[in-house]
Amino acid sequence: MHLKKYLVKCLHRLQKGPGYTYKELLVWYCDNTNTHGPKRIICEGPKKQVMWFILTLLFASLVLWQWSIFIQTYLSWEVSVTLAIGFKTMEFPAVTICNASPFRYSKVKHLLKDLDDLMEAALKTILTLESGPGHANYTENLNLTIWNHTPLVVIDKRDPDHPVILDLFAFGHNNSKAISPSPHGNCDAQKCRVAMRLCSQNGTMCTYRNFTSAAQAMKEWYVLQSTSILSEVPLKERIQMGYPAKQMILACLFGAEPCNHRNFTPVFHPDYGNCYVFNWGMKEKALLSSNPGTEFGLKLILDIDQQDYVHYLTSTAGVRLMLHEQKAYPFLKDGGIYAMPGTETSIGVLVDKLERIGEPYSHCTINGSDVQVPNLYNEFNTSYSIQACLRSCFQEHMIRNCSCGHYLYPLPKGKKYCNNQDFPDWAYCYSALRMSVEHRENCISLCKESCNDTQYKMTISMADWPSEASEDWIFHVLSYERDQTNNLTIDRKGIVKLNIYFQEFNFRTFAESAANNVVWLLSSLGGQFGFWMGGSVLCIIEFGEIIIDCVWITIIKLVAWVKGLKQRRAQARYEGPPPTVAELVEAHTNFGFQHDIEHDTNPPPVPEDYPDEQALPIPGTPPPNYDSLRLQPLDVIESDNEGEAI
Repeated sequence: MHLKKYLVKCLHRLQKGPGYTYKELLVWYCDNTNTHGPKRIICEGPKKQVMWFILTLLFASLVLWQWSIFIQTYLSWEVSVTLAIGFKTMEFPAVTICNASPFRYSKVKHLLKDLDDLMEAALKTILTLESGPGHANYTENLNLTIWNHTPLVVIDKRDPDHPVILDLFAFGHNNSKAISPSPHGNCDAQKCRVAMRLCSQNGTMCTYRNFTSAAQAMKEWYVLQSTSILSEVPLKERIQMGYPAKQMILACLFGAEPCNHRNFTPVFHPDYGNCYVFNWGMKEKALLSSNPGTEFGLKLILDIDQQDYVHYLTSTAGVRLMLHEQKAYPFLKDGGIYAMPGTETSIGVLVDKLERIGEPYSHCTINGSDVQVPNLYNEFNTSYSIQACLRSCFQEHMIRNCSCGHYLYPLPKGKKYCNNQDFPDWAYCYSALRMSVEHRENCISLCKESCNDTQYKMTISMADWPSEASEDWIFHVLSYERDQTNNLTIDRKGIVKLNIYFQEFNFRTFAESAANNVVWLLSSLGGQFGFWMGGSVLCIIEFGEIIIDCVWITIIKLVAWVKGLKQRRAQARYEGPPPTVAELVEAHTNFGFQHDIEHDTNPPPVPEDYPDEQALPIPGTPPPNYDSLRLQPLDVIESDNEGEAI
């Protein structure tokens, strides 16, 4: 009811028109505002009025300029970082250890036999490139199916204007014209480069991946082909082909408590095979460390069995290890380090905790639930990390573009790993996707960093272990414990000792906070307004009030102008005097009514359907339409001063 009265009052106000002008409104504002300056404009003489007007306009411009700077600074969402050092009992990090070789050669030899034979033949061919023509046929009795699918080629650049690309075996066998001495010189490593040819669509589209070294080209080619072969092997069989925990972990000691391989959680890593995680925290509580130093850390003796490495797949000997948070998946290629065989590697740990604030200050996520990329590492029940997101994103692009998943990343349900038999074009597609900057930037834009992260800074030192004086008895004892034999089955090339401990018993916390908050913004805006104009928040409200009044006056004037325009258009439609009410309302028409116009000789027309024998009605004035005379409801009467309706 009150809303209805208010709307009716507004309608009457629009019909009546503004009660004051812009000039009167501005004079009233300048006379009543608490802001310094406007009062002097209307109270002083003409000269001082001009001076105060210029000063007020100048300082108001300065205030608006400063306000724009402060608002822009606030909307930049800058952060400040605070460093805090804490001292308390800390959780020992999770430790993941892997052998540098993912598989034992004795277990995968039957799968890689054809590939190894091709590798040996290719190596012999490469060694003959500089020495002269190769007449020996290294490809006899070889299965060339793998080679024909993705061969290694030689790019002969002895003639820079006409480079020649030949298959490596074709270049080295009975091709004396191509490799014989010529005016351009011998075919050395600078003039003949080994490259990998990747083709798709039955060989119609090919690309060449160049390498600066033939050794690097051979290694990359072998890894690519072994990936295709091993991707068809079930996971259980791949686990059996790796190094078992009981054979790898010879001794374990955490602080003063002994441990063994049962205290490690196995996880299969595509790059390093069977890996084992200590203190992962999946089923048990995380272990605590109460003191710094070697005596209160983790001590391990590991057997890497270097003699059973896959010859061409692994060129590094040692243990790959990584320190990370509990329930986090270990990405050893990104954050892992190597420990050399025949050494005692001591790792001192420093803990840094990172705490980021979320939107709009940074694009971080708490648990990855707001990331659009499905996390393929959820099958391990691990926490979110940006590495998991990037790899999941790449696997998603791989499946979308190549119709299969890469062997090194988890596979969604219902999809298959890439191999040469089922997906002949996968190597070409994978290489193009790997080199694509667009796909990498797309994944980076979709993935977010974790808001809370813990980083472990490591200080590494190494020494020969065991020493020459003690190696005899140590190797005898370790050999007996492992194989129950008096013979030496362990030597310096296959043993690694690790010491992992807290170097200092404190941790550093790097926490982000908003550099410019709302309190700072309001203080800055108010300080500038008070300094230049001598105003406050109430002055801003007064200014807002005058703006609203000006808008209201403008609306009233526009409504009055539109109303007057309609009236003028209505009067322009009639050449004579305006029609009467009886002429406009059909119910009150009087056929005998005549206009009071002089010399009007034309009588009003008589309707055709009016009976001739019936006399016309006597002219007169029709009764008024009382509803049309009512201007407003009877219960609402507006006073002249626009007071409350009664």
